[in-house]
Amino acid sequence: MFSVGTIPASANTGRSAAWTPKQAPRGSGAGAGPETPEVAARSTGPPGGALSDHGDPDEAPTGEWRVRGPAFSFAPHPSSARRAMRLRPLRSLPRVPRPSPLVPTSTQSPFCARASRSPAVPSGLSGAGPGHCAHLSQVAGPVDGGDPDPVVGFLNWCRRVGLELSPKVAVSRQGTVAGYGMVARESVQAGELLFVVPRAALLSQYTCSIGGLLERERGALQSQSGWVPLLLALLHELQAPASRWRPYFALWPELGRLEHPMFWPEEQRRCLLQGTGVPEAVEKDLANIRSEYHSIVLPFMEAHPDLFSLRVRSLELYHQLVALVMAYSFQEPLEEEEDEKEPNSPVMVPAADILNHLANHNANLEYSANCLRMVATQPIPKGHEIFNTYGQMANWQLIHMYGFVEPYPDNTDDTADIQMVTVREAALQGTKTEAERLLAYERWDFLCKLEMVGEEGAFVIGREEVLTEEELITTLKVLCMPAEEFRELKDQDGGGDNKREEGSLTITNIPKLKASWRQLLQNSVLLTLQTYATDLKTDQDLLSNKEVYAQLSWREQQALQVRYGQKMILHQLLELTQVGSFPVP
Repeated sequence: MFSVGTIPASANTGRSAAWTPKQAPRGSGAGAGPETPEVAARSTGPPGGALSDHGDPDEAPTGEWRVRGPAFSFAPHPSSARRAMRLRPLRSLPRVPRPSPLVPTSTQSPFCARASRSPAVPSGLSGAGPGHCAHLSQVAGPVDGGDPDPVVGFLNWCRRVGLELSPKVAVSRQGTVAGYGMVARESVQAGELLFVVPRAALLSQYTCSIGGLLERERGALQSQSGWVPLLLALLHELQAPASRWRPYFALWPELGRLEHPMFWPEEQRRCLLQGTGVPEAVEKDLANIRSEYHSIVLPFMEAHPDLFSLRVRSLELYHQLVALVMAYSFQEPLEEEEDEKEPNSPVMVPAADILNHLANHNANLEYSANCLRMVATQPIPKGHEIFNTYGQMANWQLIHMYGFVEPYPDNTDDTADIQMVTVREAALQGTKTEAERLLAYERWDFLCKLEMVGEEGAFVIGREEVLTEEELITTLKVLCMPAEEFRELKDQDGGGDNKREEGSLTITNIPKLKASWRQLLQNSVLLTLQTYATDLKTDQDLLSNKEVYAQLSWREQQALQVRYGQKMILHQLLELTQVGSFPVP
């Protein structure tokens, strides 16, 4: 047996399934562009690395857990090989990379955004604003009999609940990219166990002190997000004087410190992030959060005044906790045979949610029937921070859900979107007669019938691949094929030759596409670039000038990184689709 609260460095247990949390990354610092100042986030070697066996050899893994995507409106994040069409509207979750085949779990938020662990008041909500943001201590109060040092109090709590930390790691604010994190006290080898979290230590709608009530009222608490029971559990436990979770709450940042765009003034959000898709996603989040609070949450709290004090009956606090859940909760995936069921409810995982995010991460969360284990996936030198991954997140998703970005070019999972309706608009602009225009609409309607496109869908372009290759290939083919060929295909009800084009649609294969396809794609990219408020050169000049970049506000720097990364992908696409000379915005 391990001693309480620690894990022997030599501990070796059986293999568990990997977790791919889509939690809220906590921030990687304000990064810079091509020649901008170095960012605090460190990479400790190539990603990956074989995992040695961990866990109880007799305990078979029960599957992968994934962190819930942004709150109320993200699209699924396809796997590295192929990612599904992303819809930005409500329930279109942000794309979240998955090691296994794509499952349409939330990569965006059920509300449409994620946030990080310190809830802040969103602009646009009643009473919102920096001056009205509550501190966590105002809601939860001091930890009775607790240590003035929240880390010491948390570690003592870990021992009491059986959460075991390796002596090789430390929870600290020192040497981390943002807030609390976990740092290696000694060198760690790939496959070493970093900590173990017993399932009894998870905070969920089932383990909270009002779990019985939440279960009995389950029908009345159903919502589009699926998060209401957990959010009510948090609202109750935060203000309950005897809550067993109080030392865990003490590590949460003060409320009102979140920097997610949902907490920015609307004008600033639209100005800095125009064209990125973030402002539209945030608006959906805010609308859905308000609706859920007033129609379900507030009536429930008012019906149980003995369980919810007046200080937690607040739309501002609810909004903050939504951000917290988006950023820090984990979600267990359904088994393959359960794909048609509703997603599992999110849970809070103490210790695991302390780790910051990095695309080139060095640790992974695994789970089994009785516990969760954080395991090193590559060597971690002494003094280096331990990073988990929240999934394959583009920078627009990171800032939307977690309030930070990875500086260019560090985020290898960055993507740019071409709205599907933009490709339709480009096709319509290429028509010369009314008959051609009507035919273009007919082709689009046919694609909609095939479920290849949608009014709110987007084609997703990565640095090395088109993540929605099937949808884009089919769309280009149908919109560009000769009229006679289209009539034949339509008569066959789409059941004609569905053979995939040679070589698929990786970035390097784009120049091999038919000239008409490349022209349509090129025109679509040009229309997309026109949606931004700035051009590539303007952003590049800001990133390359260290003095000018340093004078930008933190929000300006983060938004700049999002815009620049997307534009670089789009401009690469322009070069690859070159058919003739054309102006580049």
